[in-house]
Order: sequence, then C-alpha cells, then structure tokens
Amino acid sequence: MHATLADVIADTAQNSIEAGAKNVSLSIVEDGATIAVSIVDDGKGMDEATLSRAFNPFYTEPGKHDKRKVGLGLPILKQICESCEGSVSLESKKGVGTTLRYSFNARHIDLPPMGSLVDAILMLFNYPGDFELVFTHKTKTDGYSISRSELSDAVGGLESVEGISLARDFLASQEEAVK
Repeated sequence: MHATLADVIADTAQNSIEAGAKNVSLSIVEDGATIAVSIVDDGKGMDEATLSRAFNPFYTEPGKHDKRKVGLGLPILKQICESCEGSVSLESKKGVGTTLRYSFNARHIDLPPMGSLVDAILMLFNYPGDFELVFTHKTKTDGYSISRSELSDAVGGLESVEGISLARDFLASQEEAVK
C-alpha cells in the first residue's frame, strides 16, 4: 500500500518503464494550492479496450504479473485523487505511448505526506533497462530538471555505491533548493 505521495509517484512512473518506454518524462508542479504530476512516455501504449479497464481494480494487463489478476495502482491513485479534491486523466494509444496526469489539493486534510521524493526518484533512475527518464520538479519559488543520463554522467555511473550516494546527495540538494 502507498503510504506517501512519493510512493504513488514512483509506482505510476514505474509503469512507463515496464511498458517498454525509451523516453519517460516525469514532472511535478507544486504551486501551493495544488500538486500536479504528469508522466508522459513512448511505451507500448494501450488499446481502447485496455484503456477502458485501466482503473478497474479487478483488471491487470495479461502477463504483467505472473501470479495475480488484479491491478490496484491506478484504482488507488484515483481514490487518493478524488478523496483530496484532485483529478486524474489517462490517455494512451497503442504503439505510441501513454500520458497520465493527476493532481491533489495540496491543503486537503486527507492528502498523504510527500515522503522521500529523493529516494523515489533515485529508485526510478536506478531501475534496470535502457531508457531515458527526465525528472522535473517546480515549486512557486524554484525548480530543476535532470535526466537519468545527465545524472549518471555527473556521478560516474549509477552502478556503484559511490555513484548512488553522490546521486542521492545531488537530488537532496536540489529538493532542498525548491522548498
């Protein structure tokens, strides 16, 4: 179960990577009143039939999970958005990609805490596979954007403990600057 918004963000962005996307754009915009998340990918996309069932908790894409026949990620996301006076939209085209946008009322009493966005983004950057992920975080006062390849190059790779530690320090410094 998702305890924080960072968990939700990581789960929804991970879907893009698992869908075979070569390019994923993850954007978080916080304006004080709203937290808006956008994930755009060029993965395998969904046909109309799959798209119509995407928010059904008793459906998951065949073959995605070996031992289960339910998919709770998007239904839970929808429930959180609706309970926090937010919204969710999903657009997809088979063979082209998917766009998921969701938002929350940043002042709603039921809004889960943000949690460790640094750890969530670092986990996504370290996810196995050949893909580019561009992460952007904007607030009322500041913002930054970094790609997986830029971060990997800057820290000498994300395969070593030292590289991961340097990447975590960099992301933490950027997150501190946007507060």
